[in-house]
Amino acid sequence: MGDDAVEHTMNPIDESALPAHDQRPGGLAGGSPALAASATGRAARGPLARACALLLLTGLGACASPPAATDPAGAALPPVRAVAAVDLDRYRGRWYEIAAYPMFFQRQCQGDTTAEYTPTPDGELTVLNRCRSAEGFAQARGRAWAVSGSGNARLKVSFFWPFRADYWVIGLDEDYRWAVVGEPGRRYLWVLSRTPELPPAQLERALSAARAQGYRLEPLVYTRQGPGSAPPR
Repeated sequence: MGDDAVEHTMNPIDESALPAHDQRPGGLAGGSPALAASATGRAARGPLARACALLLLTGLGACASPPAATDPAGAALPPVRAVAAVDLDRYRGRWYEIAAYPMFFQRQCQGDTTAEYTPTPDGELTVLNRCRSAEGFAQARGRAWAVSGSGNARLKVSFFWPFRADYWVIGLDEDYRWAVVGEPGRRYLWVLSRTPELPPAQLERALSAARAQGYRLEPLVYTRQGPGSAPPR
């Protein structure tokens, strides 16, 4: 990763006061619940951090954004659905996090958040999550595999055995320019792009895909990508 790459643990941060479409320093795309447990440099600091890591990885999500069980009118939301199929050969490579729900373990991220997926001979994917911090770059390595019968659209991601998390592609551009990733409880949401910035029309399509699945967009915060970058308004 280079001399500036250092692997360390994300610390808790209270981002509940951030307004919608405000700038979040950074995040971990497509696997941030697992990042705290995955860091090999040292364990998450404090019992609360360790407890939250386990809660997130086992699907309880007590330290994540609360799921939306009903729509604004109070009607029950339908189940989250993944897209029909994902071509993993086209999905492979680097994705830039454009926006995401605030996560518990992201305090040291300052931006340049990416996720990189590489197919393995056994049909799985290796996952490399990376973000810029004051110390250099924080990174975490894990693996992902498709759920049988899901058309590769529903995956399990693990950074720390034996824990795993759901990774569902719930929106996908036909040309694989953007992807929207969530999970059945609507606790996590990521908008990913093949480029550091997503044109407004493409971003709106991605947000519409999340909205159609019953996700609230108000908690979304935008990730800084590159020097001088700013969130879309």
